[in-house]
Amino acid sequence: MLSEDQYHTIVCIGTSTGGPRALQAVLSALPRTLQVPVLIVQHMPPNFTKSLANRLNNLSEIEVKEAEDGEILQKGTAYIAPGGKHMLLISQGREVRIKIAETEPVNGHRPSVDVLFQSVSQLKTHKKIAVIMTGMGSDGKKGIIHLKENGQTIVMVESSESCIVYGMPRAAIETGLVDSVSKLDDIAMNIMKLIE
Repeated sequence: MLSEDQYHTIVCIGTSTGGPRALQAVLSALPRTLQVPVLIVQHMPPNFTKSLANRLNNLSEIEVKEAEDGEILQKGTAYIAPGGKHMLLISQGREVRIKIAETEPVNGHRPSVDVLFQSVSQLKTHKKIAVIMTGMGSDGKKGIIHLKENGQTIVMVESSESCIVYGMPRAAIETGLVDSVSKLDDIAMNIMKLIE
């Protein structure tokens, strides 16, 4: 039985080119009563993600922050991977903690969506909602395969109509494992439907 402060679902989002605008559209539409944590990988160099998190926090009802090594996931909070570092999740008993790592880039990316998604796939006690939004390349594709292999995962991608760059969503769709395609303005609403 999960206690009041715990959560059944983890939302993880991967994005690249055009991501800040897309994240603003999604995070600003989530209610302050959000009962899950949100993990975000936005491809960015060091020193830019903190200001992005601060700006999104000012525009959102939920808390948005740059992720810190060792912190315990809290519902109603969105965590953005620090630029130039990988973000992973580690399960410790009934808690889930963030691990920030400076290991090698994966497919040229650090932070990497694949690294986050692969770590989330190892969490056995939570449902997962994985979202791929606008971005170049194919980061997140391998991570989606890991998530689906481990079950309890719904995968959503942004539609070509609203993407600045359709590369990452297209690569995700090529896996054959995507459950739904949403316009940017519908993503937050569709996340909430899956949580309820």
